[in-house]
Amino acid sequence: MKLTSARTSSLVIALLLDLFLLALLIGVRITNYFPISTIAIISALLIFGAVSYYTVLIIHRHFFYKKINSIIDDLYTNDAIDKRLLSHKNNNSLAILELAVSSWIANRKNDLEKTKKLELHRKEYIGNVSHELKTPIFNIQGYISTLLDGGINDPSINVNFLQRAEKSVDRMISTIADLEAISQLETGQLVLEYEKFDLIPLIKDVFEAQEIKAKNKKIQLSLKDKSEKSVFVFADKFRIRQVFTNLIVNSINYGKEGGETKIKFSDTGTNILVQISDNGIGMSKEHLPRVFERFYRIDKSRSRDQGGTGLGLAIVKHIIEAHNQHIEVMSTEGAGSIFSFTLKKAVG
Repeated sequence: MKLTSARTSSLVIALLLDLFLLALLIGVRITNYFPISTIAIISALLIFGAVSYYTVLIIHRHFFYKKINSIIDDLYTNDAIDKRLLSHKNNNSLAILELAVSSWIANRKNDLEKTKKLELHRKEYIGNVSHELKTPIFNIQGYISTLLDGGINDPSINVNFLQRAEKSVDRMISTIADLEAISQLETGQLVLEYEKFDLIPLIKDVFEAQEIKAKNKKIQLSLKDKSEKSVFVFADKFRIRQVFTNLIVNSINYGKEGGETKIKFSDTGTNILVQISDNGIGMSKEHLPRVFERFYRIDKSRSRDQGGTGLGLAIVKHIIEAHNQHIEVMSTEGAGSIFSFTLKKAVG
């Protein structure tokens, strides 16, 4: 470690003063009072003391402060301290080390809290997966046991129980497919196939596919202002169809009988803003931060009655984010919800 200019100057000045003192003592004939050997010894001791002091200082700075600064650099590498403090570390290494260690401890506490939250979510996730698969399995087991116990020969229940078992199998397949899709999206294994396409025909196809479900609840599906103008985007058409399907089905499931689901498009320059609104039961503010979590249900009993896996909105979020876009939700309990997301506008 190099000495600062001030400390180097101090060493030079001390040595010069010692030499000056020796010359002065000889020049004024101090030898009349002290032998020349005594003067030489005193001067030598002064010089030796100065050199020893600065030698120890150099060694101290070279090994001690070098190690301290190395620790500071390591802590900075882990984002524990402000980069601006590094320029002062040679002048105030101990203070900066104290600050860096304090920051490091604070960061470790934050990491620990995040780890605890992740562990809690992991346990909750495993419990939800177990429940989602356990319910249809137990249903299938019950139907098969009834049929094996003689129900197969009873025309009033055999076909009915087989249909129920098939429905439970479909629910399991749907849950597993959704889990696989989320896993691929989270790990980046799912490769998006971008293309230019018009959103209007896609929306109409989704409306048509959900027409019976909407009519059963007397919910009207429509484009706001009945726009027929083409809206071209550059995205994965199959995945975006999934997004619209999940959001529209969600609006039907939680919509009020006789309600309405509307889709609106806005050109923001480089993107197309999509808004899907309904006048359904809505959500309270406490639920909004978690609606895109896997298996998160506001009303668990009602959600399962609707036949969903609890993964639809999580898949929607992952698909939109895989397109490097953003989705958010606004909702008022009893007044409905608005899901908004952006897609890249197709050029040319």
